[in-house]
Amino acid sequence: MSTAATIRPCTLRRATIEDADTVSSLGARTFTETFAHLYPSEDLETFLAYAYGLERTRLDLADPDKAIWLLEDADGEAIGYALAGPCGLPHPDASPAHGELHRVYVLKSHQGGGRGSLLLNTALDWLEKDGPRPLWIGVWSENFGAQKLYGRMGFDKVGEYRFAVGETRDLEFILRRG
Repeated sequence: MSTAATIRPCTLRRATIEDADTVSSLGARTFTETFAHLYPSEDLETFLAYAYGLERTRLDLADPDKAIWLLEDADGEAIGYALAGPCGLPHPDASPAHGELHRVYVLKSHQGGGRGSLLLNTALDWLEKDGPRPLWIGVWSENFGAQKLYGRMGFDKVGEYRFAVGETRDLEFILRRG
């Protein structure tokens, strides 16, 4: 059976405040799937409570300068999401007037078939809806696949910083386009 035959149609939509529980739990789940093996459990739990907690998710959803999209499978289950908004990366040239792709995640069981690209392109298009502007992305220094993808999309490495996950500090690359 070909891979294409196993891919079911998906729906992409803007998340609303009513989706806060879904976005919060999906965010924690996808981060855990992707990165949990890198951190002591205490660091991971501290980070998840802060970064993907319900209150923070509600604030992101209520912020008119941010947007979150949910990717849902044919049964209406949320399988991926993206978050975009003002740039908050620690770089001397970065400005909140610039756009930042904060997060793009798809559950491992649903990766492939262009789902991540759909989320990524939707978020980048939204960030430039009022015209071109500098766009920023922070990416883990060892996420070579993402770095390659962003490079093909015109993003260049312009800096780095330490990204805190509990007491752990990961080397994160700062990428910019425009």
